[in-house]
Amino acid sequence: MKKALILGAGLVAKPLVEYLLGKEIPITIASPMKQRADSMISNHPLGSSVDWSMDDPEALDKMIKEHDVVVSLLPYKYHAEIAKICIKHKKSLVTTSYVQPEMKQLNQAAKDAGVLLLNELGLDPGIDHMTAMKLIDYVHFKGGKVEKFYSLCGALPAPECADNPLKYKFSWSPKGVILASRNSALYRKDGKETFIDAVNLFKDRFSYNFPGIGELEVYPNRDSISYIDIYDIPGVNTMFRGTFRYKGWCETLDAMKSIGMLDDTPGDYERMSYAQFLAERAGIGKMDLHKNLAVKLGISGSSVAMQSLDFLGFFDDEKLHYQETTPFEITSDRMIKKMMMHDDERDVVLLQHIILASYPNGTREVIKSSMTDYGSPATNTAIARTVALPAAIAVRLILDNRIMLSGVYRPVLSSIYTPVLNELQALGIKMDENYGLPESEMINQ
Repeated sequence: MKKALILGAGLVAKPLVEYLLGKEIPITIASPMKQRADSMISNHPLGSSVDWSMDDPEALDKMIKEHDVVVSLLPYKYHAEIAKICIKHKKSLVTTSYVQPEMKQLNQAAKDAGVLLLNELGLDPGIDHMTAMKLIDYVHFKGGKVEKFYSLCGALPAPECADNPLKYKFSWSPKGVILASRNSALYRKDGKETFIDAVNLFKDRFSYNFPGIGELEVYPNRDSISYIDIYDIPGVNTMFRGTFRYKGWCETLDAMKSIGMLDDTPGDYERMSYAQFLAERAGIGKMDLHKNLAVKLGISGSSVAMQSLDFLGFFDDEKLHYQETTPFEITSDRMIKKMMMHDDERDVVLLQHIILASYPNGTREVIKSSMTDYGSPATNTAIARTVALPAAIAVRLILDNRIMLSGVYRPVLSSIYTPVLNELQALGIKMDENYGLPESEMINQ
């Protein structure tokens, strides 16, 4: 019987484990969090766990050799190393992470070995790619051209749970969420390419009213331009991939970044309080800190950013209890302590595509495709479901020989995205698609 090896037992692993065991696929979870892995397996006879970390490459080599497909939920920096071992033993690999240059370089070696290295098969990246390509292929099939493309995605607390000034709570990799705020961005709008430096990322935002949710803010998500080639829409006039947040997050993170609260330069903070840390970051004295910081930032003392810093405790005299560390660690640890989602709360994943297409007969249409998926930490969060289930489905398709490819891939081919999206729909994760809309439905930010 074919077996799957799952590397990692983090916050998004549980739906993947449940899906594969539900399909009677034997699995091994390899993770230093063995107790957590055992909890996910829940005594299922086809599940086993191994106490393992990347510090033990010999054990990894042996495990990959003994399994038929590998799915890595580890940080992206390990994926190329894992992929090399998969190539060595002719085993396919599935990840939910962006393709890194080191992974791209393995394309020919994977082809030569007949091995599939299937990446970006989560939510964003993942479901966003697959559902976008479904629309783009529809336009191309009709002989049309994509003129404008927007893809917006966000994992948020449900509206009733967004009860702090930042209107955000962590339902998945908290450090990853905050690290992503340090990215720069590149996109095309009305034929003009725009680069946004990391320090200004949250200044470049616009509002969007999402059906059933209300007004959200959107900021650009990494490099949108590279997806022009990936999606095969070379003549596109506007290409924008963005991230959804409630109003509050962008303003607060922008303030934090402007005074270096997310910097990763080590320093000695052993004797500091949170208020002293904030004053040191802003380059001002601790006296009248609230008032002087607002002046320094050029914002009102009652602004959302100031309310957020107060909520997080950065005006408090509480000691830091750090020695040598970085401002990023101090800030992110404080946010995690104050902003984790509780078991009695729920999260929501929002995804929105908006495309303007033109056709040879002179007609034009706007196509909208949207998804709203709710979850709960008490069962499975929406972010865990939407990240893990596409990867789980791909594992089953590979084991059933229904994806017959070799090399480095994203799920932008119909042979991959069609069966995955069909299965996701059967599991209740689907897009609401609307065709033939007027151009007034297009975003004009």
